[in-house]
Amino acid sequence: MRKKKQTAWKRNRKFGDVYGGRSRLKIADRIWARAHSIERPTDADECPIFLVDNPSRDFFFPLSVEEIESELAQLPELDVDGITHVWLKRAKKTGYQKGEYPLAEFICGSGVRLIVLYPAPIDMRLYLGSRKPTQGKLQMYAPYTEQVECDEHGWYVVFEEKALKDFYVEQLLYHEVGHHIDWYFRHWSKANLKQKEEFANQYAFEMTTMRRSYENLLTDE
Repeated sequence: MRKKKQTAWKRNRKFGDVYGGRSRLKIADRIWARAHSIERPTDADECPIFLVDNPSRDFFFPLSVEEIESELAQLPELDVDGITHVWLKRAKKTGYQKGEYPLAEFICGSGVRLIVLYPAPIDMRLYLGSRKPTQGKLQMYAPYTEQVECDEHGWYVVFEEKALKDFYVEQLLYHEVGHHIDWYFRHWSKANLKQKEEFANQYAFEMTTMRRSYENLLTDE
């Protein structure tokens, strides 16, 4: 029988307050049971292995498998080495409205290094909570949209499709790759929670700068 620490899963933080201003996740046990059932790849498998759910009629995945593969291929090879799976995971509308889903997360354990990306609503509104967001919080969204609105559910930002794709690449995918890299240098603990977030944020910033510089070169040509 395996020891508990050999099969334990660790998950990172929620990426902001998706809906209702919750600061902590409430993920049903069945989600982690399914994640835990993912087997480590064999030597014959080509990684990362992609798992794609049906996103449901109210949601869609802004990035396709091909687009994610292309973006990962642009990163330094050592940075993505060891990522075993990318899971485009279904989210229920009720769970989204209750703040039970993040936008992305990194899960690791038992020989698996898994990046999970959740879908976005088809109206491309990302809710920020019931309180009016501060300018500091809006800085993260400013490069992608300046459309901030409010309805009976709370405050939200509205994206165009191209901007939402860029947001998923630069603020979600890159961030989770940063957590993957950080795992090899500093195993997580409550004591270094702030440091691991700073590392992932800095990595995402550096890769975004590199990505935009490359796009500018292509435009100039």
